[in-house]
Amino acid sequence: MSNIAKAFENGKAFIPFITCGDPDLETTAAAVREMVKNGADLIELGIPFSDPTAEGPVIQGANIRALKGGVKTDKVFGLVRELRTDVTVPMVFMTYANVVFSYGAEKFISTCAEIGIDGLILPDIPFEEKEEFLPLCKKYGVDLISLIAPTSENRIGMIAKEADGFIYLVSSLGVTGERSEIKTDLSSIVKIIRDNTNVPCAIGFGISTPEQAKSMADISDGAIVGSAIVKLLEQHGTAAPKYIGEYVKKMKDAIK
Repeated sequence: MSNIAKAFENGKAFIPFITCGDPDLETTAAAVREMVKNGADLIELGIPFSDPTAEGPVIQGANIRALKGGVKTDKVFGLVRELRTDVTVPMVFMTYANVVFSYGAEKFISTCAEIGIDGLILPDIPFEEKEEFLPLCKKYGVDLISLIAPTSENRIGMIAKEADGFIYLVSSLGVTGERSEIKTDLSSIVKIIRDNTNVPCAIGFGISTPEQAKSMADISDGAIVGSAIVKLLEQHGTAAPKYIGEYVKKMKDAIK
């Protein structure tokens, strides 16, 4: 069984996202520990990239700040090694195909397995092109996480059938960022997913309030939040971990 399944064993999962190295790696480590202490079930770690096409301005800004601070993939691997001395919840990387290719796909994925990364989210790899990475992910036991978007339409069942770890259901079209309301008919998408797989499904993009998290978790297996957390880092810098912990607690309490 995938280690990621642990995140969904105790009811609805709360999955926070953080860009590694914004404003520095020490703050990232402190924030991850605060998130875990306050109920995060799975941590999504963003590896900074110069052209993060799925991201809105908030997370793009975090990528730029982290890269300016000299954060490279090897440093992120070092961060995870250090976190794994005491952090036991599942952790996944969210990054782009270019990052994996430039590092060397086999070297990247084998290192993920070695340091305790449980899954990989590559938003710029369409379902039809996942064979570039899937055999290596299978070889090293790293789940390649599938994304399903409102535009996936007749491919939803097909993507769900082949999914590993968990399914990342994108709530709405466009890039990441907070939204005042989410209008997509997600219940019907979740139904197709459930008809085709037992792999859990969590909803992300646009969730920032406890009310939104609850409504998304009510129809799926969990809620994913990124921009609202990254915004706290932008506001508070190295003092942000305390505020992030408080925010995660509110969000987790809302979906229990």
